[in-house]
Amino acid sequence: MVGRVFLHIGAPKTGSTYVQTVLWRNRDVLRTAGVLLPGSSLAHDEAMTDLRQVTWRDPAATWTWDRLVAETAGWSGDVIITNEGLGGATAAQAARAVESLQPAEVHIVVAGRDLWRTFPSVWQQGIRSRNIGSFGSFLDTIERGGNDAFWDHMPNRMLRRWGDLVPAAHRHLVTVPPPGSPHDLLWRRFAYVMGIPDGLCELEAPSANASLGAAEIEVLRRVNAALGDRYPHRSPYQRVVQRHLVDAVLKQRTGGLRFGVGLNRADWVLALAEQQITELRNYPCDILGDLDELRPADLNPAPTPDELDDTQILDAAIETIIGMLAHAETLDQPTETLKNRVKRSLRLDR
Repeated sequence: MVGRVFLHIGAPKTGSTYVQTVLWRNRDVLRTAGVLLPGSSLAHDEAMTDLRQVTWRDPAATWTWDRLVAETAGWSGDVIITNEGLGGATAAQAARAVESLQPAEVHIVVAGRDLWRTFPSVWQQGIRSRNIGSFGSFLDTIERGGNDAFWDHMPNRMLRRWGDLVPAAHRHLVTVPPPGSPHDLLWRRFAYVMGIPDGLCELEAPSANASLGAAEIEVLRRVNAALGDRYPHRSPYQRVVQRHLVDAVLKQRTGGLRFGVGLNRADWVLALAEQQITELRNYPCDILGDLDELRPADLNPAPTPDELDDTQILDAAIETIIGMLAHAETLDQPTETLKNRVKRSLRLDR
């Protein structure tokens, strides 16, 4: 019988990529130590889309939630299932997930980050996932009390939907350390929650999930809007736009103009943060880190992508086209054999 199952369910943009990279790169070491990561990273993602019954689930996906759970059968140690998309599950879907893992001792692991950094990161991730709304409209909707999809992925609501299904001692909130903290601090917090001993896993500096500059993300947003029905979310977009535009070109541009919320909204963001901290302080759960880390600090002025003029956008678009031409040239090099192209194509279609 499985001992404990740790469900790491989000939130997005809280260092999940770093934590998951450490887990998967040390999968064999963890297994030897009695900790199982069932399936693969892709399996966890596909199982999440099955559990949530999202419209953008890949038609070619083969992993279901039940299949992932079945992979844990007969394992006598601990199990880790990690995907930040799980946090968006409905109450009924969360209940189904927890019930399917019992009689194991289920633990819910949620991460939280200050809203000042969260707002631009989440909006940018949305644009890189095919969204088309401007940053200003994104913030305006939230300020009016809308955008439940955003708040459903925040620690307060995730803990209510998921945490209420397990005893208080099995609910864990990990706060994301502030900038300048040791790069392994976030990992050490997660490892402590999951009972992974210090020094068991080999660590590397967090691989940057590179943020795009203000002009670059605005170019991508306008491309998304112009695409119409072509390359719909999610798999077709990832195969073409994400690979050939975002990864190959936009992520490679350095020195882009950083953007942020804007000081005109600072009081609003600070008030939201205090409300969030108060709610979490009153919610019975295990906290790794400090709730004060959810209070924004160093609110430096930064432009929003909406403030850029057409010349800045045009310059970025021209540089992007040049970058795509260079990328196309590398793909057309004679050193890449037909066999290698077929292999690469098969990898993209998985």
